[in-house]
This record gives sequence, structure tokens and C-alpha cells, in this order.
Amino acid sequence: MPRHCPALFVSAPASNHGKTTVTAALARFHARAGRRVRVFKCGPDFLDATILQRAAPAGAPAYQLDLWMAGADACRARVYEAAVDADLILIEGVMGLFDGQPCSADLAQLLDVPVLAVIDASGAAQTVGALAYGLAHYREGLKFGGVFANALASPRHAEMIEQGMPAGIAYLGGMPRDAQFGLPGRHLGLVPAAEVTDLDTRLSAAADAIAETGLARLPPSVVFHPVEIKPPPPLLRGQRIGIASDAAFSFIYQANLDLLRAMGAQLHFFSPLQDAAPPDVDSIYLPGGYPELHLQALQDNRAMKAALRDHHLQRKPIYAECGGMLYLLDTLTDKNGHRADMAGLLRGDAVMQTRLQGLGYQSAAFPGGVLRAHTFHHSLIATDLVPIAHGERLHNTSAGEAVFRDGALIAGYLHAYFPSNLAAAAALFTGAQP
Repeated sequence: MPRHCPALFVSAPASNHGKTTVTAALARFHARAGRRVRVFKCGPDFLDATILQRAAPAGAPAYQLDLWMAGADACRARVYEAAVDADLILIEGVMGLFDGQPCSADLAQLLDVPVLAVIDASGAAQTVGALAYGLAHYREGLKFGGVFANALASPRHAEMIEQGMPAGIAYLGGMPRDAQFGLPGRHLGLVPAAEVTDLDTRLSAAADAIAETGLARLPPSVVFHPVEIKPPPPLLRGQRIGIASDAAFSFIYQANLDLLRAMGAQLHFFSPLQDAAPPDVDSIYLPGGYPELHLQALQDNRAMKAALRDHHLQRKPIYAECGGMLYLLDTLTDKNGHRADMAGLLRGDAVMQTRLQGLGYQSAAFPGGVLRAHTFHHSLIATDLVPIAHGERLHNTSAGEAVFRDGALIAGYLHAYFPSNLAAAAALFTGAQP
């Protein structure tokens, strides 16, 4: 049975126009008004989702909607499920509206959700209307819900923007240029929500600004249609999986956790920063994050490193992604030259770089099968380990990220999306041989 719910897809001409700030402000404004708001993030981003979830504290995670990693049916099913009890569905795009393959516009069109274009108006006025016109008419069949200006300098600035808006393009107001709205960032994107001590103050201030605009009204209702998704088989029934989760290790897809549970696993979370050992588990998952920001604490927690080595010596599975892999190497050096001893389960050393070293979608043949994944990192590693596989890039033929294996330990830079291959995901935690 189709479900109806007001919905809006928040996009922009490019990155850094304020999509996350506006989406989070919208979520906080409508949640504060007593509405049940569900928020999603287009693409593979981990960090924006933490901000969006905090903005609409309804108890539901801010899931990623990724057409390549998850597929069209999974994206439609996720939003249809949200429409059961939501009063508003918000989806934040990735990069510019038409950037990438697949792009934000592909997802918006698939879901038939109108696009709100957030445009940073710094240094522009009537020309904002030209940008809006191009976004609205670039692709036939894409619903365009209007324009929202960011970084307004004054009421007069807003008037000039509205004067330049073409007929048929709804101008829904704007947000003033104000530091209290800004969301802090670092080399991988925004700072995670848990680390922004005044985040609620920032979100509330941004929500107050929304109250004075056309976005204070609910967008039109969208019809969402059901999609049949078969439940996963119990490939991990009875398995106990320890998952690192703290300020150093937090880059993990909620869909991955959901799938592990749905396949029968019991999840036990622990902190390599603070705990003396993982819980008593059959396998360990070390996701990505910011180990380079916690070198001293990770080095000093010798009990945890010894416990991980003991787990490995017992040939119990360990799966480590990106920052999790860096933690398992011999040493890690930050971009300022500070070096620390890591767990020493994998031969090699990593050094943080000032420039991006890996980015984009890849698929790779893991021991249990091919998994779709994404990579985004600033470090380089030096190791004599021979990879068991390399990722295959979605859009070019250059060599992809290496996948390493040492006994029951699998590691690499790739952030795998487990629902892309259930058997391969399960094999990471059961120690299945090739």
C-alpha cells in the first residue's frame, strides 16, 4: 500500500554551500514543533549523518541512501519504511546536485522527492537566480521545490536575490551569515556530532532562522511505494561480534550493524581508548575513524593491544577498515610528525599526509565474495604484506585499495557496505576460507 509523507531533498550547486546546516536546521525546527522527522544522507558519508541524527532526536538513525552500494530497491524500501510514522522526511544530498555517477539528482528522481537548492550567496545577488534556473532545468523530469539562500549579508542582500529569481522558481528565503550556525570541520569532513560541545546551541540557532522563512511550512506530500526486501538468512546465528566504538573508531554504517543483527549476531561494543580488553567474543570489527587524533591514548593502552594480539593468536576473526587497520599496524604517525606504537598485528607503518590519498567507490573480492565499498583517507602505509586482492574502481581502471590478510585477520582502507553481499559480509566474522 502506498504511503504519503511530506518530503524534501536538500541539495546545492556544489559542496560547501551549507546543505548539512540547512538540513539539520530544518530537522530541528520541525522536531521542535512536535513533528516526527526522519533524516537521510545521500551517498557514503559517515559524518554528516551524525549531525542529522542529532538534529532530529526521534530515536531513529540517519541512514545513508546510496544508489551504487545499496541499490535502488533498498533506498526505496528504507524511505517507505520511514513514511510509516514520519511527519516529514528530509534527505541531504552529496556534493553538487548533478555531481558523480550516480548523483544526488538520480536519487531524488528515483524517489520523486522535490529538490531544494541551497545556494551560498556570498559575493552574489541576482546571479543566484541564474544558478537556480540552471539547476531547475538541467534535467527533465526532476521535481524542483525551490531555492534557499545561505550566508545572507543583510535584508537588502536578500531583496536583490529575490529580484533576480526567474518566474516559476520559488524563493523560500535564506539564512544570515552568522558564525553561530557554522558546523566545524577537519580533514575528513565535518567534526562528528559527539565532539561538538555546543552543537545543540548551533542547531537551535539555525532552527530559529528557519522560522522566518518559507521552509517553516511543510513541503508537499510525496507518495512512496512498497518494495519487497527478503529477510537475510541467519548466517551469523549465535556469533558474538565485538565492535570498537569510541572517538577514535566511529565510521560505521548503521545498515551494517542492522544486517549483522538480522543475520543472528550479538553485537558487543567496546572502546580501544578506555577499555582494558574487548568483551568475550568470537570476532572483532574495527571500523574507521580518527586514530591519528588519539595516538597517545592508543599507545598507552597496552592491555587492549595485548588482548587483541591474544585474540589474533587464537585465530579468531578480526575485520579492520581504514582507521581500524592503521591501529593494527606497528606504528602510526600524524601529520605533525608525532609517532606512536600501535597494536602490531599487521607488519607496517602508516603516516598521515596533508592531502587526500584515496577517494571513491570500489568493489573488492574479499574471501567470502565481492563487497561494494567506499574509500576516503589521508594516510599512506608502508608494508611488505602481499595483498590478497585489490579494489576495482567504479569509474577508472587505476589500481584500487589493497586488501590484506594475516590468518583470520582481514584489513584494508575500504569501508565495506555489508548489505551488498550477505555471504561475503558474514564470512568476515566467521573466518571463512577462500
